[in-house]
Amino acid sequence: MEAGTDASSQPDILDDVLREHMQGIGMKLLVLSGKGGVGKSTVATNLAVALARKGARVGLLDADLHGPSIPVLLGLGGRHATMEGNRIQPVEVMGNLRVISIGLLLRQESEAVIWRGPLKFSAIRQLLRDVDWGELDWLVVDSPPGTGDEPLSVAQLVGTPAGAIIVTTPQSVAVSDVRRCVTFCSRLSLNVIGILENMSGMVCPHCGKEITLFSTGGGEALARETNVPFLGRIPLDPGVVVSGDRGAPFAGSKALSPAAEHFELFVRTVLDRTEELRGAGGTSNGLERST
Repeated sequence: MEAGTDASSQPDILDDVLREHMQGIGMKLLVLSGKGGVGKSTVATNLAVALARKGARVGLLDADLHGPSIPVLLGLGGRHATMEGNRIQPVEVMGNLRVISIGLLLRQESEAVIWRGPLKFSAIRQLLRDVDWGELDWLVVDSPPGTGDEPLSVAQLVGTPAGAIIVTTPQSVAVSDVRRCVTFCSRLSLNVIGILENMSGMVCPHCGKEITLFSTGGGEALARETNVPFLGRIPLDPGVVVSGDRGAPFAGSKALSPAAEHFELFVRTVLDRTEELRGAGGTSNGLERST
């Protein structure tokens, strides 16, 4: 990758190429969080899988350059993106889901990415510009936590229509950081699709009662406070952890669980929230191909 090249020195024609490629994507969804450990990558991965299982053409970009987890969550160990000419070929999953991650470009899984800001901007620009995404209905971007270089770079480069899904856990320390994410989106004029409250309670597998391990309601309260939509709650489910470790996303699986049921409601809410944005851009969500 050309990560060592300062993006500011690139010829203007590359901006046109990037713009053209992004125009071939119906809707971009940036999955953000104010802090790590809230399950953002799991949400992004399962959202992309759920949309693909509904029949849409989906791209999944892992923008976490220092801690890429998408290859693990999708069970892509040992697989790598390839080059054809000057285009990076993403790894295909399920036939209509294309995935790219720095983890699919490294020679060894233990290899560390030690880059400063300009290099990270250039790398993300290249992943958006030089990957052979083709025509997509959706591009889901898993951004690293916080409001630093990577989320900023993606938000500046993806074009429109685009929106942010902000993931939080219910406790105050997480909600406080997510509040900054809402401000981040506002300053960049990035539409906030809504806030998702992850790990919101847990249904005991033995007695069936709900346990509020990390409290509950913090994300919903923040949504009201910041006047952005609330996308629902996903309960903590040990099965989600197991599915992630196995590289088998739980979204759309036949084995129903409280988490899977709530996640399906979340996906439907996202589809509803993005319909207006898509209409403004004259694009389709691609789900008419769903069977």
